[in-house]
Amino acid sequence: MDLTRQPPRRPTNLSIAGIVGAARMTDKARAHNEETLGDYIYGDTSGLDKRVLTFLAISDDAYAEAVKEHDDSALGQWVLETSGKTSAEIEAFNEAAISQLPDTDAATQRLKDRLAQFAPGRTDIKTVLHSMELDDWGSFWQRDLTYRPPRSARAKDVAGICGVARMADKARAERAGKIGEYKYGEDSGQDVRILAFLGIAAADFQEAAVNNPNNLELGDWLLDNCGKSQDEIDAFNQTLVNYAPNEDTRARFEARCREVAPTRTDITTWVALQDLDDELSFGIVDLQRRAPRSPYNTDVYGMVQLARLIDKGRAFNSDTLGAYFYGEDSGIDRATLAFLGISAAEFAEALKTLPTDADVEAWLQANHSQSEADIEAYNERMQQMGPATERHKAMMAKMLNRIAPDRTDINTWFALMLLDDEKTFAL
Repeated sequence: MDLTRQPPRRPTNLSIAGIVGAARMTDKARAHNEETLGDYIYGDTSGLDKRVLTFLAISDDAYAEAVKEHDDSALGQWVLETSGKTSAEIEAFNEAAISQLPDTDAATQRLKDRLAQFAPGRTDIKTVLHSMELDDWGSFWQRDLTYRPPRSARAKDVAGICGVARMADKARAERAGKIGEYKYGEDSGQDVRILAFLGIAAADFQEAAVNNPNNLELGDWLLDNCGKSQDEIDAFNQTLVNYAPNEDTRARFEARCREVAPTRTDITTWVALQDLDDELSFGIVDLQRRAPRSPYNTDVYGMVQLARLIDKGRAFNSDTLGAYFYGEDSGIDRATLAFLGISAAEFAEALKTLPTDADVEAWLQANHSQSEADIEAYNERMQQMGPATERHKAMMAKMLNRIAPDRTDINTWFALMLLDDEKTFAL
């Protein structure tokens, strides 16, 4: 849960154990664990969290650990079993929390400031929880597609349906007057296909996207209104992401490919072209759209892993790493950087002024040169590197069990990384 990109669920959301504030606290606990809290605070330093945790007699550390182990449904059961709270106790707690009015000068001023900024003229927003919801909404509903692209159509952030997160970004940006060169709704062929599948009008979806800046809450609204089964969603996802040009659209597709990236011959679907166009238009590497280059790639300086490190470094700089790790957070990156004698911060900073692989290679040769023999030895060592301790063997086994439990031939980190890339972006 990245709370630098979206707010947590509303405090009035009762999806976790039917308790006010629990769903919101869950999102913040997950962000706390992932170090993506942004401006939010979690646990005893948050007034609402502290109130919920005190009611449940659960520590913030215990709750943060619990969210690692449980999905929302199981977490709700854990909360009820651990706290022992009855329905009557929960109802009384909820009523008190929902009806609470600002009772300090600071809380009263926050409500006034939020009303002035986000909802001037509104007289119906009076409670502490409504004040929080207004701040969440006002801070996150707008999207500005003039400085960064919408999410990839591959993203299944909303209801697990491809294309919806991207369409939500465009819907919000159009309402905010910041859609740039993108098209929303009836003006977008992809949106038309998505909306037709959902059976939802563009105007209704836009209203829901603007009113629900949290992915989970927008997803709940969508599933309630579209009535699609998981099998139908899975089939649609496959079709959308792998949608290729037909006889009627091939000429247009090829012309667009020549316009976007004339040297690329590997682009065969509309979504792949769309993703590439987004990246090139904004000068970013977005690893939420595609995998970094193979660890076996030796195009730069004749070194394995270096091209991949460049992709991850550029994604790190543009805050588009997705689920990948860069630098000190990656054991493989650390090994490559140590061989070159460069820190992760220095490498990321250098990439800002080195726009091409050739520039990176020239910079390395001038500042961090390595002999052919050393590079050859490095390549051999890296390609053969596998888990050397019981902890690392267990880590590899856990990853394989998650992505490909039938694969018994994977015993090096490079092979595992490549397999994980393929599974992550396969649909």
